[in-house]
Amino acid sequence: MSSHEAEVHTIAPELPAMFDGMKLAAVATVLYIIVRCLNLKSPTAPPELWFQDTPLNHFLLKSCPLLTKEYIPPLLWGKSGHLQTALYGKMGRVSSPHPYGIRKYLPMQDGATATFDLFEPLGDHRTGDDVTMVICPGIGNHSEKHYIRTFVDYSQKQGYRCAVLNHLGALPNIELTSPRMFTYGCTWEFAAMVGYVKKTFPQTQLVVVGFSLGGNIVCKFLGENRNNQDRVLCCVSVCQGYSALRAQETFLQWDQCRRFYNFLMADNMKKIILSHRGSLFGMSSSKMKDADLSRLYTATSLMQIDDNIMRKFHGHDSLKEYYEKESCVHYIHNVNVPLLLVNSADDPLVHQSLLTIPRTLAEKKPNVIYALTLHGGHLGFFEGAVLFPEPLTWMDKVIVGYANAICQWERQKPPCQSATQSETQCPEEKA
Repeated sequence: MSSHEAEVHTIAPELPAMFDGMKLAAVATVLYIIVRCLNLKSPTAPPELWFQDTPLNHFLLKSCPLLTKEYIPPLLWGKSGHLQTALYGKMGRVSSPHPYGIRKYLPMQDGATATFDLFEPLGDHRTGDDVTMVICPGIGNHSEKHYIRTFVDYSQKQGYRCAVLNHLGALPNIELTSPRMFTYGCTWEFAAMVGYVKKTFPQTQLVVVGFSLGGNIVCKFLGENRNNQDRVLCCVSVCQGYSALRAQETFLQWDQCRRFYNFLMADNMKKIILSHRGSLFGMSSSKMKDADLSRLYTATSLMQIDDNIMRKFHGHDSLKEYYEKESCVHYIHNVNVPLLLVNSADDPLVHQSLLTIPRTLAEKKPNVIYALTLHGGHLGFFEGAVLFPEPLTWMDKVIVGYANAICQWERQKPPCQSATQSETQCPEEKA
């Protein structure tokens, strides 16, 4: 045997071993990235709660056990706030139902036309009462979105009538009748819908629900005027940011890919605005100019769109004034009905610094419960075993469970201990 052949025999076995080592290293690297990105090592836990020690709050937590039990997301991807958010954004929900509703049109004083969809209950409420969910969706959303349809269908089956606001300009097949569309904190259309429901159903009581931007609107609406809380049993806000001014800086940061989400939402807002270009820019009463339209085309963030377009609908002189006036943080302390605020710690859109607002509120006001889940993303809150999520989310069940508990409390307690008078006591209790 030649020396050349001997060399081949001594080197060849080492090459496969080296390549196997490289493969193992590559697989390990990929697995490490997957574990990190999917946050697989993160534990599951019950929501972290902030609330005052009151009989009502103890009753609510006992009667709505989802608030004190573990929230368990789908094993393989549910611990990633990004995937929860992406699945909500792309799909909305799994196996989304198609509830039947009637669209209502309400003329506004400035010539705008508010629209909302009304869904009658599909059974009796467990208390036998007439209760209506008045629902405000997230930014640029409406009653036809999958997550809204899923929540409405579930609420109907639990005996609730549902009224869902369609944000002004959000429905692609409904033309604007004035040079104005929805903004971050304008409550005019929501107030019109609530007024219609109260007038049409004089016996009904209201459960107010807001998702994301809708959470800001409903809390601002209730806090703007004490009369807005009449006949309101409670309010639930999910995944809102509470202060647009404080959120502004965080949306320009790249941590949690927030700047990228900002770009995506700005692109969606651009499409909505441009779909109503004729109404917003062409009407004689329009406050928009051609220069505003040009700046809209080049905008890459919500802040640029808000500064060039949105603030001008209500005549705000600056972006700071617009964010200050339209944020619920300046009104929410006036809300005295039972208030459940829900956020997720891994929500990529809502920075952790904003969550001091609901925590502080819950520590100061006896009517507030603040629940912070470890997982859930932005309006995700999917549940499931390993891979495939269930049609109903934790969020859907918690809102209805909390509303059921409030209705049950109102039924069982004497008037001096009603939820809306939770700070009062019966005469015998004062002794």
